[in-house]
Amino acid sequence: MPRTPEETMRRLLDLMLAKDTDAVADLWAEDGTAEFPFAAGTSPRRLTGRKEVRDYLASFPQVYDLREISPITVHHTQRPDTVVVEYHANGHSVRTGEPCRMDYIVVITVQDGSITRFRDYWNPLTNAAAAGTLPELLDSLRPETAR
Repeated sequence: MPRTPEETMRRLLDLMLAKDTDAVADLWAEDGTAEFPFAAGTSPRRLTGRKEVRDYLASFPQVYDLREISPITVHHTQRPDTVVVEYHANGHSVRTGEPCRMDYIVVITVQDGSITRFRDYWNPLTNAAAAGTLPELLDSLRPETAR
């Protein structure tokens, strides 16, 4: 029986805590998408397909040591295949050793037990600060003439 969007999201977060990014990518439909509307700098705004999701997630454990995910809040929509999920994640930057807390809002659509669309609204400034790449991110946002 296919998993619901809420069950799929809970499984995804459990796998991220276990640092099993291959299994996370396996949750995606072959042609499913991951979108990051607030992405900036060199971060991708859209991934298409399980392979791109897998490649994107592969380096995550070398960047963040994810330790805890808060209880999630799930908002059901008028579409049974889509929910909105709020949560925060705590961990440490592998690069800097600094603690970090990332807040997320995810809109996830699941059809036939696989993620077909995943929209992840995270803060690129918090992400770059935790990764130790804030100066590079800020530099990438300046117009070419100001660099």
